[in-house]
Amino acid sequence: MPHQEDTFTGARNSRIYFQAWLPEADPKAVLLVVHGLGEHGGRYGNVVNYFLPRGYGLYALDHYGHGKSEGQREYVERFSDYTQTLKIFFDRVRAAQLARPIFLVGHSLGGLISAVYLLDHQAGLAGAVLSGPAVKAPSLSPAVLVVGRMMSVLAPRMGVLGLDSGGVSRDPQVVRAYVEDPLVFNGKTTARLGAETLDAMGRVQAGAGTLRLPLLILQGAADRLVDPAGAELLYQAAGSADKTLKVYPGLYHEIYNEPEHEQVLHDVELWIEAHL
Repeated sequence: MPHQEDTFTGARNSRIYFQAWLPEADPKAVLLVVHGLGEHGGRYGNVVNYFLPRGYGLYALDHYGHGKSEGQREYVERFSDYTQTLKIFFDRVRAAQLARPIFLVGHSLGGLISAVYLLDHQAGLAGAVLSGPAVKAPSLSPAVLVVGRMMSVLAPRMGVLGLDSGGVSRDPQVVRAYVEDPLVFNGKTTARLGAETLDAMGRVQAGAGTLRLPLLILQGAADRLVDPAGAELLYQAAGSADKTLKVYPGLYHEIYNEPEHEQVLHDVELWIEAHL
């Protein structure tokens, strides 16, 4: 079961790191993993360990400013830098797996990146699985929004908002590994990324009705890092005739790293198998 590592040139000529895990035989399908804020593609071991022995190939990139990719941590000039890089990566994966169906698997910020990507490029995919998608903006006062927009222009690289690592999982070992992982950024999100993320959320909410591909949306009901109502919002707004929403009572943000992850991944497998 070969594991591959390499880099490619993403948006703005950035060096982007990626990994691939491939079965011995030709994969029945490919999962393209799009990770969340501050983390990296190497944190999806549970997903890899579940799907690889079942004959799936998996690819995961590290976004610009994340993991082993270059760039200031949690900073981006434009949100489209993420989606343009994802398109370059998808084209690379498609070239390597010409006849295989590809499913986008986006989590958290990666769910938002995936949703924005799908607005422009859904035709090339067999379906998408979005978990804890960050598509609903937090409740902020108009004054805070104005200050945030100003900071994005005047001090775009300044850190403004941190993440509660305790909200990642109910498993203390997962939280400990997250905090101690040198490739995970535990600092504050920059003002520019914050503003670009809010704009991306607005674009998804306005354009979700154009989605037509099969869509599986997963959400931990006890998620403290994104608003769980976002999953319902996306489900209702999506124009896909084939769409499913699964909400897991009591689960935190990283449902693939919760104690119940085997059941969650089994649900994902059943859905993907039905769409091959």
